[in-house]
Parts: sequence; C-alpha cells; structure tokens
Amino acid sequence: MNKDIAISVKGVSKTFKIPHEKVSSIRGAVTGIFRDKSYEEFKALDDVSFEVKKGEFFGIIGRNGSGKSTLLKVLAGIYQADKGSVKVNGMISPFLELGIGFNPELSGRDNVYLNATVLGMTQKQIDEKFDAIVAFSELERFIDQKLKNYSSGMQVRLAFSVSIHANRDILLMDEVLAVGDSNFQSKCLTEFAKYRDMGRTVIIVTHDITVVQRYCDRAMLLRNGKIVKIGKAEEVGNAYVYENMSDEEKRMVNEEKQKIADAEKDLKNLKGKELIKEQKRIAEEKRKLEEERKNKVAEITKVVFLDKNGKEKNVFMTGDDIVARISYHAKKRIEKPVFGIAIHSQEGVLISGPNTKTSQFKINFIEGNGSFDFMIAHNQFFTGSYKFTAALFDWACITPFDFKDKAYGFKVISQDENQNGLVKIDTLWRK
Repeated sequence: MNKDIAISVKGVSKTFKIPHEKVSSIRGAVTGIFRDKSYEEFKALDDVSFEVKKGEFFGIIGRNGSGKSTLLKVLAGIYQADKGSVKVNGMISPFLELGIGFNPELSGRDNVYLNATVLGMTQKQIDEKFDAIVAFSELERFIDQKLKNYSSGMQVRLAFSVSIHANRDILLMDEVLAVGDSNFQSKCLTEFAKYRDMGRTVIIVTHDITVVQRYCDRAMLLRNGKIVKIGKAEEVGNAYVYENMSDEEKRMVNEEKQKIADAEKDLKNLKGKELIKEQKRIAEEKRKLEEERKNKVAEITKVVFLDKNGKEKNVFMTGDDIVARISYHAKKRIEKPVFGIAIHSQEGVLISGPNTKTSQFKINFIEGNGSFDFMIAHNQFFTGSYKFTAALFDWACITPFDFKDKAYGFKVISQDENQNGLVKIDTLWRK
C-alpha cells in the first residue's frame, strides 16, 4: 500500500438479509422456529473501489439508502465486507451515529471515559485530556448528569469532542453537522481544518452540499450502493443536485399518474354527461402530465443584472449597487420555496452563497410567472469577471427544482490601482 494513501477500498460489497415475517410476541417467536423463514436481500454496497490520500478532506454524499453509512461502518471495522478489501494506513477515530459507544444510564463524565477507552485511549491519556474534552463540548454544567437526560445535540457535542481528542490519524464522521447549532457546526469545521493542516485525514458523510463543495478536496457520490461519480468536490456536488432534480421530477410525475389512474377507476360509477365531463378532465390531465415529462415543474427562466435605478447592465464599478433579478416559472403551486445564489470568481473560487431561507426571507408559495431581486449594496469586488449561479429548492434545501450552475455573469471594474485579491475590505493600520 502506497505510504501516501490513508485508506484503500477495492471491490467492496455488502448485502443484508431483510426478513419478511415480523415477530411481535413470544408465542410468535416460538412457533416461528418450526416455519421456513423467507428473506429479501438488500445490496447496500456493490463493488465499491476508491482511495483516500493522507491529509485529504474527503466527502461522501448520496440520498438515504445509497450506502453511505454502511460504507463508513465497513471502514471503521464495525461491518465485515462480503467481498473486496479495505486497507487502512493509520488509527481511526469514528463518529458514526448517535449513541454508539455511549451508555444512557451513566453520567456524561463516565461516558467520556467509556467512549475514549473504546477508541483506545489509556486512563492516563483520558485524565490529561478530560478538561479539554468537556470544555470543547461546552457541557461543564451537565457533565455529571445521566446521558439519557441530554438532548440529541448535547450527546453529539460530547461524542464529537471525544472523537477529535482521541488524536487518531483518520476521522470518520457520519452526519455530524446534522445535529447541533450553527456555532457548534462552525467549531466542527474548524477542527476538521486543523486535522487537515496536521496532515491527518477526514472522511465525512453529509447531505449538506455546501459543506462538501466548500471544505472537501474530493468527494464521492453513491446511489443504490454504487459509485456514480468521484472527483472534484464541486463537480460531485453538482451531480448530486442534478440527480435530486431528476428524482423529484419523476416523483411528481408518478404522483400525477396515480391520480389519473384513480380517477379512471371512478369512471365506472358515472353515466351520461357526468361521464363525458370527467373523461375530458382526465384527458386534459394526461396532456398536462405529458408536458411535465418534457419540462421542469418549476424553473428559473432568466437572470438579469440591474443598477440601483433599474437599468439593465453587466459591468459595474466597485461600490455600485448590483441587483440580480431572478425570474421563474412554476407550473403548479410550490409551497415555501427557497431561492439560492452563488457567486464565484473567474477562477472558480466561491465568494458567497446565500439563500432566502438563511437570509430569513420567507416565501409562502410561488405559482406561474414571477421574479425576486437579490441585491448587493455597494459591492466591494475588485476588477474581474464573476460567475453567478441561481437555484430553486424545496424548504428543506435538499430537493432542487432547478439549478443554473454558473450560467450568468457580471463584471466589475475597480479604480483602486493597488488591488490584491477578490474583495475590497475596510482596513486600518495602527502603531
């Protein structure tokens, strides 16, 4: 194994047997001994191969059931692969899911010692790091309470704190950012950066595309246990967005098809004019469904850039207001949509990526044609060309209806001859 490789996975497959018969009583369990049992096989991982380099921040994304968590458990040695091999160059510190390695009847203090011991730390090492572990988790007041009285966020903070203080070469993290407040998430990402700077390796499973694209060196997209794409984090994240868009469009089409099928079943109870009227309505529904198959349910139709007076332009001076008018068309009513944007430099560096949800700009629904303005007051960009991404998501920000990646752009000209970097900031020197 190459000394620069932290983890090497070759041809790994993992299958689970799901029993068809549910046993809900002691009697059922006893009588079931004498009956043949039937199982359904579920292939969680199917011939998965990849390598992670030392010091790399590697992201794994995919929809629920894609095999992400199973893969992490195989890497941690919790599951044994049915086929293939996993080679690990270094000690692993896993943070896999809430509750693993913890006892709810013990206090937070006792669970620190229990979990740290499971991770291979000695009594002396735990004693030396105990105060730092508790301080990072911000649970000093609650450390002697029983774990069962902790909230899920408190348990995550404690477990994560133990994991990072175990001082292992490789961190395995499964949805660590899904629970906890924004301050704690920021601390997690800061620790990940420290790990990488020390030449250690971080492998993270997450649904948060922003985290993958902003922090990961590379990423891998899984679907139904297979690798769909592996490579640059931004490209893999975009592939995940498009995959979700396709899935959502299929779901909505299938939903409409079922409504039509149900309506056709009810035709047998109608006669005369009512029957003819219902047949026409169903025919119209079928026509609309055929259109939806060809086109998106909702899409961003146009983005234009305006100055503060509403005049359309694409070149601005540093300090000018920039207004991006995002036009959309929704074929049906969409409740609580979220519009998001991203601004990249010409070289692909992400400068900013806000959305209406994080900006607390709530949209109750959209239907038909409309537009929203995204405004940058007194822009502080230096001279350059900037790429603009516009996206339309559901409220959970997981399923995109449309995603126009770097499809638009504007330019900025700065009069500052001593510019260096991308953005102008107010600075002051003192002695």
